[in-house]
Amino acid sequence: MTQIHHIDDDLCRRYLATSVELVGKRWSSGILLAIGTGATRFSEITAAVTGLSDRLLAQRAKELEQAGLVHREVIATTPVQVRYTLTASGRDLLEAMQPLAHWGERWNRAH
Repeated sequence: MTQIHHIDDDLCRRYLATSVELVGKRWSSGILLAIGTGATRFSEITAAVTGLSDRLLAQRAKELEQAGLVHREVIATTPVQVRYTLTASGRDLLEAMQPLAHWGERWNRAH
């Protein structure tokens, strides 16, 4: 095991805060999970995430796209279709979220 001699608390908090802000914003983690499990169209995502409004999905999807976690593709059909997929970073984040979600589930059952 590598011994750590110095931990920069400011950097730890900054990196963790960035990650938590991305997934901790209301609806963001649900949207990522919905897309990661196969919901690609706007209506599929709202159907998968209980309580999510169209307005909030549009807002969060834009934020997740700007963060590089979601790719938005506009398909020129009538009516226009929009499909969402996870980027490599989005897939990595979703994978990293799973152990934390499992820990949270266990912690909540214990308390």
